[in-house]
Amino acid sequence: MRRTHVKGDLTVARGSSGIVAGLTAAALAAVCFLAYQASANAPDSVAAPSAEASGPASAAPTPKPQPQPSRKPFAVPADSGTGARVVYALKDRRVWIVDDKEKALRTFAVMPSSVSPPPGVYGVTSRSGSIKGSDGVPIEHVVRFANVDDVSVGFSAAQDDSMQSPDPTMKTGGVRMKRADGDVLWTFATVGVKVVVVP
Repeated sequence: MRRTHVKGDLTVARGSSGIVAGLTAAALAAVCFLAYQASANAPDSVAAPSAEASGPASAAPTPKPQPQPSRKPFAVPADSGTGARVVYALKDRRVWIVDDKEKALRTFAVMPSSVSPPPGVYGVTSRSGSIKGSDGVPIEHVVRFANVDDVSVGFSAAQDDSMQSPDPTMKTGGVRMKRADGDVLWTFATVGVKVVVVP
């Protein structure tokens, strides 16, 4: 009687294992089937990565080259002629000292006078080492090159090294610069040296 009972227990245990294994297999099959259906019904954007995302086109776009300036900053104006000369650009408020090999020896900012000469080619007519300007300011290294409405126009440097805007109510022709720049211009711009005024 004991042997039969044990054998019966083993038979029941074996039968239970078979049921569990069968249920597990069925559950796995159901999960696989559902996963297949989900991937089959997914939109293309989710189901598979696009060629654009995986290809080289996904890299950041190459920046477009920026347009280059038409000329180097502070380059001698192209319309200023040739040869040894002093170039005065009215709009830029800048002077260039150019040698006979077209090399800019120096360039610097200036403060225009209240009376400006029209664009054109001039020549240094006279010079003064140290005088009082028409605005009452002591100046040095005066290089005159034009006359406009009875106003003498020329380069100069204030002895106090100031470059104040001229009084618009006064007719003055002093194009002011720093003293260090005036020293170089004085050495270069002797009587007869060409002065080119550009817009």
